[in-house]
Amino acid sequence: MHVKYPLFILLLNSLATGPVFADTSPLVTVNRLTMETSIAIARGAIDACRKKGVQITATVVDRDGTVQVVLRDTVTAPIATEISRLKAYTAVNFNVPTSQLGRQAGSPLQHVDGLLMSMGGIPIKAGGQLLGGIGVSGAPSGKTDEECAQAGIDKVKDDLELAF
Repeated sequence: MHVKYPLFILLLNSLATGPVFADTSPLVTVNRLTMETSIAIARGAIDACRKKGVQITATVVDRDGTVQVVLRDTVTAPIATEISRLKAYTAVNFNVPTSQLGRQAGSPLQHVDGLLMSMGGIPIKAGGQLLGGIGVSGAPSGKTDEECAQAGIDKVKDDLELAF
């Protein structure tokens, strides 16, 4: 009996305390943009550029960089579709507007497939979380692409913030 008693206490103690991670979930909850929200963002970007007399393509990607929505205005050059996707993907991967990636554009990162460090890509954030990104292409300047991308985000920003 004398030997079993300490083992019994040790067993009770381990059952009572459990593993260190018992209070945390082994799963992560990830917020994602709905299709409707992604469409509203892309549509907002197109509408903003139309007001400037410019037709563009807007691509919205999820937080992983996977395309959710692509809207191409009527006479936008076909190449704008791929460029807008690359801008959105790059913005999500760096979690900053692509206009802030000038320094990286001159680095070996410029040779990584799938990245495009050109103005017009912006991450979509709310509640301190990265939700996705938008890329715009087709305007005469990257500055206009970025302004239209931001206008698309601004169209739903309040709704996104309220969701948190």
